[in-house]
Amino acid sequence: MNFDYNETQSMIAQSIKDFAEKNIRPYIMEWDEAQIFPIPLFKKLGEMGFMGVLVPEEYGGSGLGYHEYITVVEEISKVDPSIGLSVAAHNSLCTNHILTFGNEEQKRKWLPKLATAEHIGAWGLTEHNTGSDAGGMNTTAVKDGDFWIINGAKNFITHAISGDIAVVVVRTGEKGDSKGMTAFVFEKGMPGFTSGKKENKLGMRASETAELVFDNCRVPDSNRLGEIGQGFIQAMKILDGGRISIGALSLGIAKGAYEAALKYSKERHQFGQPISNFQGISFKLADMATEIEASELLLHKAAFLKQQHKPVTTSGAMAKMYASEVCVKVANEAVQIHGGYGYTKDFPVEKFYRDSKLCTIGEGTTEIQKLVISRNLLKE
Repeated sequence: MNFDYNETQSMIAQSIKDFAEKNIRPYIMEWDEAQIFPIPLFKKLGEMGFMGVLVPEEYGGSGLGYHEYITVVEEISKVDPSIGLSVAAHNSLCTNHILTFGNEEQKRKWLPKLATAEHIGAWGLTEHNTGSDAGGMNTTAVKDGDFWIINGAKNFITHAISGDIAVVVVRTGEKGDSKGMTAFVFEKGMPGFTSGKKENKLGMRASETAELVFDNCRVPDSNRLGEIGQGFIQAMKILDGGRISIGALSLGIAKGAYEAALKYSKERHQFGQPISNFQGISFKLADMATEIEASELLLHKAAFLKQQHKPVTTSGAMAKMYASEVCVKVANEAVQIHGGYGYTKDFPVEKFYRDSKLCTIGEGTTEIQKLVISRNLLKE
């Protein structure tokens, strides 16, 4: 086991830090307050290779592995988690679905523009009345010659309005049948394919979340990813990797909040000394640092298994569940350490606190992760 960053990871981390200080930090609160999704920023990230981290070079990507990918998402999220969330969703959901399940023609058609962020990617599974019960989806696809007619809607979709390409799982069979769903690629401008209501969110406000709406949308069969009926199975495999993404996002939030709290505790004086000298504060910092370390180890173990093409369902769920709960706890403690100032927008921990909660909900709630883990344990 080697716990040091390799040379590539170190270069990526420094590159992201420099980029974020110049291009993200000055605008964090402006984007947050106005809920601006900064598309030009993602184009710049694409030019640097961070929007196609896992995509092989032959398709225009960076051709890197999951450890490097974690580094990218983590370092961005330490500065602004909403940008980290969008980078994660673009890479691990939309782009990775096409990379994993697309045929050669489909990969060459869509991946190069996604990998460079010429196109922004979206991914749709969740619906208004289904949530964790994806098998109960109501969005349907009916075969019509060489086309499929799609009707329905998806909600809580990252980049639903600004996305150029969306991979969407719809129902082609009976409701509740795990082999009754199929994945298709939709392109902006297709008749009947539009976006709906944009969500007004507690946190992650610079990451766009909205509805995707399908009104007799005709999609060619050539846009189908994989076999008919394999959509749900594909989605579960994509979410295995997606959980590593949310774990990395959570880790970045936790580290960002912890570093802000550590810095403040050394600078803030009470009773003639830094508050970090008081056991009540120093013990909080010790707990925060330890749980962050544990999150990181779980996450990189999952990344190692994913990189080795080994089963990652259990380890990914463990990493996501633990890291997401830790990031909420750390953000909460960071606000507490800041006292009254932590409740104001003048200090970064207020935003980390708001942003953190999504991590225990998105790409499978904590309760769903426990279900996944326990079922796999009981199979053994």
